[in-house]
Amino acid sequence: MSKQPNKAGGLSSLQSAVKHVWKSQQAKTNIKNLMRANQTHGFDCPGCAWGDQKEGLIQFCENGAKAISWESTNKKVDSNFFENHTVSQLLKQSDYWLEYQGRLTEPLRYNPTTDKYEPIAWTKAFDLIGRQLNSLSSPNEAEFYTSGRASNEVSFVYQLFGRLFGTNNFPDCSNMCHEASGVALNQAIGVGKGTVVLDDFDKADAILVFGQNPGSNHPRMMNALRRAARHGCKIVTFNNLKEVALKRFASPQSPVELLTPAATDISHLYLSPKLGGDMAAIRGMVKTILAKQQAAIQSGQADVIDKAFIDEHTVDFESYCKQVQQTSWQQIEQQSGLSQPEIEAATDILLQAEKAICTWAMGITQHKHSVATIREIVNLQLITGNLGKPGAGLCPVRGHSNVQGNRTMGINDKPKQAFLNAMADHFQQPMPHDHGHNVYLALNAFLNKQSKVLICLGGNLAAAAPDTEQTFKAMRNTQLNVQISTKLNRSHLMVGQEALILPCLGRTEIDRQATGEQAITVEDTFSMVHASQGKVEPLDEQLKSEVDIICSIAQATLGKDIVDWKNLVADYGNIRDLVAQIVPGFADFNQKIMQPGGFYLGNSAADKHWVNDAGKAQFSQSPLPESITHDVAIDNTEGTKNRLMTLQTLRSHDQYNTTIYGMNDRYRGVSGERKVLFMNEKDAKRQKLKQGDKVQITSIWPDDQHRQVDGFKIEIYDIPEGNLAAYYPETNPLVPLDSVGDDSFTPTSKSVPVILKQSSQDAPIL
Repeated sequence: MSKQPNKAGGLSSLQSAVKHVWKSQQAKTNIKNLMRANQTHGFDCPGCAWGDQKEGLIQFCENGAKAISWESTNKKVDSNFFENHTVSQLLKQSDYWLEYQGRLTEPLRYNPTTDKYEPIAWTKAFDLIGRQLNSLSSPNEAEFYTSGRASNEVSFVYQLFGRLFGTNNFPDCSNMCHEASGVALNQAIGVGKGTVVLDDFDKADAILVFGQNPGSNHPRMMNALRRAARHGCKIVTFNNLKEVALKRFASPQSPVELLTPAATDISHLYLSPKLGGDMAAIRGMVKTILAKQQAAIQSGQADVIDKAFIDEHTVDFESYCKQVQQTSWQQIEQQSGLSQPEIEAATDILLQAEKAICTWAMGITQHKHSVATIREIVNLQLITGNLGKPGAGLCPVRGHSNVQGNRTMGINDKPKQAFLNAMADHFQQPMPHDHGHNVYLALNAFLNKQSKVLICLGGNLAAAAPDTEQTFKAMRNTQLNVQISTKLNRSHLMVGQEALILPCLGRTEIDRQATGEQAITVEDTFSMVHASQGKVEPLDEQLKSEVDIICSIAQATLGKDIVDWKNLVADYGNIRDLVAQIVPGFADFNQKIMQPGGFYLGNSAADKHWVNDAGKAQFSQSPLPESITHDVAIDNTEGTKNRLMTLQTLRSHDQYNTTIYGMNDRYRGVSGERKVLFMNEKDAKRQKLKQGDKVQITSIWPDDQHRQVDGFKIEIYDIPEGNLAAYYPETNPLVPLDSVGDDSFTPTSKSVPVILKQSSQDAPIL
C-alpha cells in the first residue's frame, strides 16, 4: 500500500500549484493570472463550477492553478508540429502527451493522403463547413456538441445557429455526468438546478456529502466545508473510497495549517457504502425517521418529520411511506454495505440539525438507478423540511465551469416549449420541436451512419465518452469532424472523410473585437452569473474567439438575412441583449454583470414555488433496485467460476475531466503512473494478489461482448470488499455504450461488473 498523506491541502497543494505554474514556461504571466482568477474584473477559472466569495487575494485552488497554467503556455502546436507527426503516429501517444504539446494556434485541415493536418485559411474552413452542412439531406444529420467550458454568449449563439439550421441535436458533456441530477430535480421540484447558494454552507447545521471527492475534483468546495466544520456544522460523508480531504483538510490560506501539521477535521461521520448502495443508505435513513415519528406519535411527543411542510408543499407522501415500510432492513444493509446502527447514526445527526444541505456529484449520477437515487435524496430533504430556508437545500456539484450556464442558454436536446416559443417569436422563424440527440443517441446515429457532421465546441468527446472502441468508430464515421479547441487531444485524431481543427482563445486571453475588448459570462453551480475577461495577450494572432468562430460558421451556412452574425461578434453586449429578451431571469443582463460578483438567477424551488406537473414537490415511490452488487459467482466465457466485482471509474488528483496534468495522485499515494487498480486487501488475498501485481480487467455484460484492458497495477486501498476503482479514460473501454442510466442516458461508469486475471496468464484468478 502506497503511503497516503494525513491531510489534504496545505503546503503540498501550494507546492503543486507552483510546480505547474513553472511547467507552463510562462511563470510570470501565470502568477499574474492566478491573482486575477475568480476576481471582480478578472476572469473565471476554466476549471470547476464552484462559486466564488470574491473576498481576499487568493481565489484559486490547486486545480485552478493547473487549469490556468495548462491553458496559458508558450508552447505551440502549429503546422510545423504536424509536418513532423502523422495522425497515425499521434494515436500511439498518451492523452497526457498529446495535451502537453502546447496550444493550437492555426486552423488545420486533415489530408488523408499524407495522414497529416495542414494549414487552411479561416475563410476556407468556414466555407467548407457551410457547404457540408447545406449538403445534408436533413438538419438532423448534424450533431452540435458542447463542452461545459463554453461561455453563455457562445452557447446562446451556438444553439441559435443550430435551431435556425433546423435541429435540436445538442449533445453536451452534462449528458455524461450530471444529466441524472437535472432529470430527477425537474421531476421532483420543477427546476433542474441546486436550491442553495454558497452562503448556505455557512448557515447549515449539517451537511450530507454523497459520492464526491472534492479534494481532487473541486478543491474550493473544501474551504466551504472547512468553514462549516469549524463553525460546528456536522458533516456526514457517504463515499465509497476513504478520501483524505474529507477527513482532514488544511487551508492554504491559513498560515498555521499551511506551515504546520495542523488541519481541520472535516467529517463528523464517514461511511463507505458499496458502489450503487447510496439509495439504500438514504432509504434506511428515511425508515429510521418514520420509525421515530411513529414512536413520537405513540408517546405524544413532537413530530420528528416536518409535517407542516409536507402537508403544504408536497404530494404522494403516504404512497412513499408505504414503499419505505415495504423495504426491509435486510435489503437496506445488503445493498448499502452499511449496518443499521451506522445508518441510524447518520440519521441522528440529520435530525439534530435545524438546517441541512445534501450535496452530491458523479459518484451518485453514473449508475443505472441514479435518477431514483437523487429522487431519494430529495425525499429525505422533503420529509425533514430542508428546502426553501437558509442553510438548507439540495446541491448537485457541477463539473466544468459553465456546464450549468450552457443548459440555461438552451444547450438542450429536449428544450422547453416556452423557450422555443420565445425564440420563434423573436426571430419570426419556426423552431424545431422534435427531441434531438444526446451524446448516447448522437454516437449511435454516427455508428448507424444516420448523422454525418460533428461540430464540437470544446471538450474531448473521444476520451469522455464510454465504450472507447465504439466511440472511436462513431467519430470516424463522420463526413466532417470539426473540433474547436485550445489544445491537442484524442478527438482531433478521430478523422472521418474530412476533419478540421479550429483553434480558439483561452479564458485568460484578451478577446478584442470591433468595439474593443470583450467580456463573457458564466453561471456557477449556485446560479450566480458573473463576467469574465481575459487580461493576457493571445499566444498567436491567428486565434479567434469561440463567438467569432461559431458566428462565422453560422453566416457561411445560413447567411445574414435572419441574424446579423457579424454584429453579434462585434459587441457581445448585443448577444446579451438577445438573451435578456428570450431567457427568463436575464432582464438588464448587460447592466447586472457590472455588479461585483454578478447576479443571482433565483430558484423557484428555493422560494417554495413548484413548477413541475404536480404543482408541488413530489415524493417518488421507487423501490430499491433488485440487485446492485456483483459479488456473485458467474460463468465466464471460459466456463470457469469466477468472482465478479464492481468497478468505478474516477479521476486522479492530477486530472480534470479528461485533461491529465500529470501522472500523480498525491491524496491516494500514487506516483508516476495511471494504470492502477484500487482494491480491498481482503479481496486481493482472496484472489491471490498483492500490492504491485498487474492484472487484466474484463467487464461482463448481458450482451456477451466482454471488454478488456490490461496491465493495471494493484493498489491496496481502503475500499469496501467487492468494489474496485481505476482512472478514466484508461478504463472507458470497459463501459458499453448501451449501459446507461434509467431516464438519463448517463453512462454507468460507477458500476462496472468485472473479473480479474493475471496479466501474464490466460487462466482466470479463482
